[in-house]
Amino acid sequence: MKPFVILLLSLIVFSCFAQDSEKELKSVKEFQDLKFGMFVHWGPVSLKGTEIGWSRGREVPVEEYDKLYKEFNPINFNADEWIKTLKEAGMKYFVITTRHHDGFSLWPTEYSDYDIEATPYKRDILKALKDACDKYGIVFGTYYSICDWRHPLYPLGSPGGSTNKETGNMEKFIPYVKGQTKELIEKYNTKILWFDGEWEEPWTHEMGLDLYSYLKGLNKNVLINNRVDKGRKGMEGITISDEFAGDFATPEQRVGTYDIENPWESCITICQQWAWKPDDKMKSLEECLFTLLKTVGGGGNLLLNVGPTPDGQIESRQKKRLKEIGEWLKKYSESVYETRGGPYKPGEWLTSTRKGNNIYIHLLKYNKNEVALPFPFPAEIKSCKFLNGKKLRFTKTGGNLKIQLPAKKSNEPVRVIKITLNKDSQNLKTVEIS
Repeated sequence: MKPFVILLLSLIVFSCFAQDSEKELKSVKEFQDLKFGMFVHWGPVSLKGTEIGWSRGREVPVEEYDKLYKEFNPINFNADEWIKTLKEAGMKYFVITTRHHDGFSLWPTEYSDYDIEATPYKRDILKALKDACDKYGIVFGTYYSICDWRHPLYPLGSPGGSTNKETGNMEKFIPYVKGQTKELIEKYNTKILWFDGEWEEPWTHEMGLDLYSYLKGLNKNVLINNRVDKGRKGMEGITISDEFAGDFATPEQRVGTYDIENPWESCITICQQWAWKPDDKMKSLEECLFTLLKTVGGGGNLLLNVGPTPDGQIESRQKKRLKEIGEWLKKYSESVYETRGGPYKPGEWLTSTRKGNNIYIHLLKYNKNEVALPFPFPAEIKSCKFLNGKKLRFTKTGGNLKIQLPAKKSNEPVRVIKITLNKDSQNLKTVEIS
């Protein structure tokens, strides 16, 4: 074989390998571009089918809960299959509970014996998932709870932080938190540190600022949510003041309030419970798509949660739902990824996104023959059409826009209209619709 042919083949092989290399996040903007990720709540508690952390001392007695790790042996866990499922769903990043409020560490940590290494399974689940994320070009992130209701040094205990421990000592507990999160950065190169459990009284604003600064010192590019500090406003998730640390806000089990200035991410379950529950009611495809599009249209990301089974599998029905979402996103990806919300605020029947000179209108189960919208923008419309489809007739009179839709009713839960302007859509003012 001639030398230049060998060189050409080498470059091709290297190029293919590079596409599967570790996915980096260099800014919050790049995080906002991802739009859609998978959240996973998983651990020994899945053996009971009750909620992770919260069922300790409630549905499951503390003594019984704390021994579940001795039976945790997810022999059907396949990291490659998980991440492949995520990628097929159109998700761009991944976050897993490395340690929830119950104190169990899903990786072999130097700071506790209550970890994956102490289970019958023993293998490093985080490394397997990190390697799979790198293979498929997915951003790898880790959830970590500040509160630990099992640890003797954390002042509060189960159920739900309602009891006090005589051994509690936050001054001695903080090095444990710093040590474990340092492992997540240095051993697994996590790109996102997704904190939780900050609302309890032992954790203070000063502790949050200190931990944030410490972790940024280890890796200035790691993204850290606002639950590292005390500035989160309940389940609304917004940060109440700039004095509090955190790179993005975290609404929980709800679509966040429209905000295109400050980064935010809604975390929402695909079923009802965060951790696996037998026969848990699952959201329909329509519910999932509407939630995603209202979130993106409001300026946020969606972190959709699944709870794997005790043996390490994502339920087949959940995999099917995720695949259905992915099939829709393949068709309409242009209107979701790397966009920003608006200019129309999300409503009952419409959400919108924008990118470059384009506005994307998502019609949510809308079957009228005409779309009437206010159009108070100093811009001309160059074209109007269904995304990936036929051109649409429109009239623009004064500050109003009317778009004619085909008379034939659509069976699709969401239809997408692409409006191309003669100028950048990013600077258009926000408009509310009725």
